[in-house]
Amino acid sequence: MTDRIKLEDLRPAEGSTGKIKRVGRGRSSGMGKTSCRGNNGEGQRSGRASKRGFEGGQMPGYRQMPKLKGFTNFNAIKYGSVNVSEFSSINADEITLELLKSLGKVSSKAEELRVLGNGELTKAVTVNARYFTASAKEKIEKAGGKAQIV
Repeated sequence: MTDRIKLEDLRPAEGSTGKIKRVGRGRSSGMGKTSCRGNNGEGQRSGRASKRGFEGGQMPGYRQMPKLKGFTNFNAIKYGSVNVSEFSSINADEITLELLKSLGKVSSKAEELRVLGNGELTKAVTVNARYFTASAKEKIEKAGGKAQIV
């Protein structure tokens, strides 16, 4: 029962308390004459309250920074775009986003695949993508392949 904390054992945390600054008590106190307020000016007057962000007349930091235009949508889907002409050089029957990422045809950060209709397709392939342009879908089906929306 001797392990209990008593009221007289409580102490403030180390460094949390310090000597009170007693200003205006004569020059010998070390804080006399101007009472730690400097010589003249707004800061020496009673009731002084400068605006938040005021930097003594210097151009404030928040006005030095350029204004931001617009915003970034963090929920936006990152699409990887690829043209139909890229499929001719790939030796695979089924083309997916993962295959194109591994071959370096699409960014590794892409979450979905968009197929665009630029170029010509010479062989039949099955393409799994989120989005196809009308011309891309037409060219894939014309070559005997399939355009599957995932």
